[in-house]
Amino acid sequence: MLQTQLSWSALAADVPFWSALARDVLPAYVNTCRWFAGKARTQTGFAVTSVHTFPTAHQPAYLLVVEATYAEGESERYLLPVTLLTTNDPTQVPDKGKISPLVCADQEGTLIDAIYHADFRTALFEAIRQNTELLQPDGRLTAVRGRGLSPDDTHPASRVLPVDSSNSAMVFGAPMQETYFLKLYRKLFAETNPEVEMVAFLTEEGGFEHIPAFCGTLVWHPSAGAPITLGMMQRMVQNDKDSWMQTGDYLNDFLYAVPNRLFTIKEDVFDKVELLGKRTGQMHCALYQPRTTNPAFSPEPFTDEYRQFLIGRFADLLDRRYALLIDNYTRLDLPAQRLAWVFMEAKEMIDAFVEEFRTRPLDSLRIRIHGDYHLGQVLATPDDFVMIDFEGEPESTITDRKIKHSPLKDVAGMIRSYHYAVSAKLFNAAETQGISPEHLQRVSDRWFYLIRDTYLDAYLSEFGSPHPLFKNNNEINFLLLVYLLEKAVYELGYEISYRPDWVKIPLKGIIDVVREIEKIRISDQGHREEVPMLQTKLLNG
Repeated sequence: MLQTQLSWSALAADVPFWSALARDVLPAYVNTCRWFAGKARTQTGFAVTSVHTFPTAHQPAYLLVVEATYAEGESERYLLPVTLLTTNDPTQVPDKGKISPLVCADQEGTLIDAIYHADFRTALFEAIRQNTELLQPDGRLTAVRGRGLSPDDTHPASRVLPVDSSNSAMVFGAPMQETYFLKLYRKLFAETNPEVEMVAFLTEEGGFEHIPAFCGTLVWHPSAGAPITLGMMQRMVQNDKDSWMQTGDYLNDFLYAVPNRLFTIKEDVFDKVELLGKRTGQMHCALYQPRTTNPAFSPEPFTDEYRQFLIGRFADLLDRRYALLIDNYTRLDLPAQRLAWVFMEAKEMIDAFVEEFRTRPLDSLRIRIHGDYHLGQVLATPDDFVMIDFEGEPESTITDRKIKHSPLKDVAGMIRSYHYAVSAKLFNAAETQGISPEHLQRVSDRWFYLIRDTYLDAYLSEFGSPHPLFKNNNEINFLLLVYLLEKAVYELGYEISYRPDWVKIPLKGIIDVVREIEKIRISDQGHREEVPMLQTKLLNG
């Protein structure tokens, strides 16, 4: 139990109290939290490095910045809002929100994660609605209202979404008519969160309507250093499911027909895929603003620096994946082993392709993109789509997430997602257990190629030709292969480590890309003896 002689409202400057919390309570508590990413690392301690006072209706809450240190590697900072739940407060708090029993002066209660108290949620909402600035011992907190938040919406009802993730989510509005969604970022980075920048730009400058409208943000401006995003609010989107689930539904009809040697795709499936391609193109058109005064969103060419960054990252990724594949080869089933052999035999061709990216003339442009684009990042409304989660690649640094790429990187992510959808459905269903893997592969390929081409055609039709983002079809084909190969090789590591039965999915994606690379090389300069041809005969057993 934590104890202090000071009242709750006077605790902000009580360094011994926060030190005791970090030493005696937080190690056990934080390791139970879904948002804490350091569970697998050897921890050496926790410290409360900043305490921000945040007024609420009856008492202050405190926004704690907690630093976790480790035996190896850099420390991490997390946001932990706390408040005192007194014994006579009827608020129901789930066990995961209870941090420790607490006695403050003559008050007894429980120290809780403040998101579970309505007073704190209301105070967050009102701070953003009123464009509030709160001075703190270490800098200031600023809450800024966006266009999507009506200044007339005051003190709405609220609740915490019961979904465990790397952030915390709250919704605001009357039951069955919830209007606003507030995401509190838990892991903190010493830069503005890319999601806030992206959503604000698309809403305020790009005019893109198929995202939850930007409603505001909460930012900490420390006395020294860059601003740190603590939270962002957007409009709620009423949806039934994400596009991964919707695609799975569409695939059910296809799946049930396969054992009868029937190939069926309903027309509305193509309509939905075309619409998603169109909306993706519109999103990228909104991000392409050549006259913007915001340098973070100004289009850029394919510079030597960018090429070197991508080549270096990809070369390192390839080396690690080859090593992982060799170490785990015997764990793979026979079809996956055959694909693995073709991949490894194609190493020289892949290396040559990557090297060609270093010097190949490219007149296309790069812009800010979604960065982690797949079917799970698109909400399916009754007759349209809404794009969400613009934070970028989860394993990348904040700086790397803001690097400008060809928008074809997003397209590659969606294409790979469609490939996963059909492969996971067909290869893991009871209905197809008696069908040979070779036949399932042919059938899934046919579905995938039709869907891929439908999506890509609809996407490119949004731009016109030529367009500064895509100088010509040759550059489109080349760049799409670069990003498809990078994405599939990245996926390979996860499947080897966690789902060996699924390794054939990214391996098949890699082989498909390498086939296209071979066509480009033959078309560009003819076959060169020093670069072996793709050994597809190995797939025949």
